[in-house]
Amino acid sequence: MSTYFSDKTFKFLRALARNNSREWFNDHRKDYEQYLKEPFQALITDIAPDLLTISLHYRADPRGNGGSLFRIHRDTRFSNDKTPYKTWGGARFFHARSKQVAAPSFYLHIQPGDCFLGGGIWHPEPDIQRKIRNFLVDNPAGWQAVLHKPAFKRRFTMWGDALTRPPRGFPADHPLIEDLKRKDFTAGEALEDAVVLGPRLRQAVVSGFTGVAPLVDYLCASLDLEF
Repeated sequence: MSTYFSDKTFKFLRALARNNSREWFNDHRKDYEQYLKEPFQALITDIAPDLLTISLHYRADPRGNGGSLFRIHRDTRFSNDKTPYKTWGGARFFHARSKQVAAPSFYLHIQPGDCFLGGGIWHPEPDIQRKIRNFLVDNPAGWQAVLHKPAFKRRFTMWGDALTRPPRGFPADHPLIEDLKRKDFTAGEALEDAVVLGPRLRQAVVSGFTGVAPLVDYLCASLDLEF
């Protein structure tokens, strides 16, 4: 069994958090590539066949640009925080049609003390939110079979923002009103640092993606996507 990340990965990320500047990053670019980018690309490559056993329509793309791996550079155009770099590593395992239509995805986040994985759709546009909510109203049994299943609830936490009031057009007394209030439809679980740095990371990620796959499957159905 392979290890991917090491103490040096976390050391680099902690140092980047303390020294978030272009000058510092340029001086430590080799550390970024050796301890974060290249190990992440290796993990993405190794997960690709596992992901196909979960769904033939999802992709693990190890390319350095335009693939699963998030860029380390932050988009600061609309942010008050002008620090240039993310202090974490992330990878999105995406639907084959995600460049054409909004689609749920699987996600892995690497950050000292805050590693996690999950699946779903984050910050969907209002029309996509409404489509998911309408599907939930029309197919409540399928949603309950996934999200309200004891094994799922024990393992995964629903994440994201929610409305304080029922969304327009949906009754306040609907049995699933708390789910209908969701603005994000995502769930996941935390990963211990020791797991991320150890030899069982790949197995842990595949197990987590397998566990959260029923939510991704349901969301795909709501958006007329194959799973």
